[in-house]
Amino acid sequence: MEREMKNLENLKEIIDQNVPEELNQQHGPESMADYEAELEASFKKVREGDILTGTVISVDEERVILDLKYYAEGIIAKDDLSNDPDFQLKEEIHPGDEITATVIKTDDGEGNIVLSKKDANDILAWDKLKKMMEERTVVRVKIAEIVKSGAVAYLEGIRGFIPASKLAAEYVENLEEWNGRSLEVTVITAEEENKRLVLSGREVAREKLADENRKKVARCQVGSVVEGTVETLKDYGAFVTLENGLTGLLHISQISNQRIKHPGAVLKEGQTVKVKILSAENGRIGLSIKAIQTEDEPEEIFDYKESGAATTGLGALLKGLKLQ
Repeated sequence: MEREMKNLENLKEIIDQNVPEELNQQHGPESMADYEAELEASFKKVREGDILTGTVISVDEERVILDLKYYAEGIIAKDDLSNDPDFQLKEEIHPGDEITATVIKTDDGEGNIVLSKKDANDILAWDKLKKMMEERTVVRVKIAEIVKSGAVAYLEGIRGFIPASKLAAEYVENLEEWNGRSLEVTVITAEEENKRLVLSGREVAREKLADENRKKVARCQVGSVVEGTVETLKDYGAFVTLENGLTGLLHISQISNQRIKHPGAVLKEGQTVKVKILSAENGRIGLSIKAIQTEDEPEEIFDYKESGAATTGLGALLKGLKLQ
């Protein structure tokens, strides 16, 4: 190593003494300054444990070769590139890529510097992961394996856990269906001291669903009459799923011209109804049955008890009649 360094120093001295002035003028001071900077970089003493960044020169099945702007090239073996068992070297690393790695040996016996991206990653990755968590960065990962109550994916070379409750917008029952799939996630826990990385795809999935829902709602035509199915009954109204898959609120005041104390007096879950779209904004749809009642379709009369149980309209029509 000392001999090579001395040779480089001698080379620099020879260049300084013999580079013609016209060469400086031809290429300009900037190009010469660049050359000097590269030469100075080559004098840096490289030690084991140093973290260096280089540009990929070539890639094969077993290793990556880096240009370190140094008198020696850098070599990273496949096993020192990633902790991910599914890591595909030639698919994920290409000439021109920049890689930051740790020096594990200054000479492999052939004058090359031996590096490990995994070692550097263990030092640098947690800072990146913490920043991702703070900025709620969305990244795509691939499920590497299914484990008890969740899945495993690698991010920045670190093994991360995705709970079953956070794989998708809703809880996932059959985890095996997700093995090998890719999904977008955010970092929700990054604890370097405990080597604990937890990822979640739920927030991203729910936001996508909400965005799609907002777009569908915006396409709904206010004033149109559509069919829907009563999904749930609440004290304040009913939720109706429309033909387009969206759910709207049928407020209790829009169910009937009669004053009712509970939607169950008129409606039941699973019932098909015709409704008019009163509003469609901010991701919400307002519906009405009352608005489509016409003189040609007289309102049906309901007789109901305080419990909200519906009875037939015939009883109300016959009420008070005296039979001879």
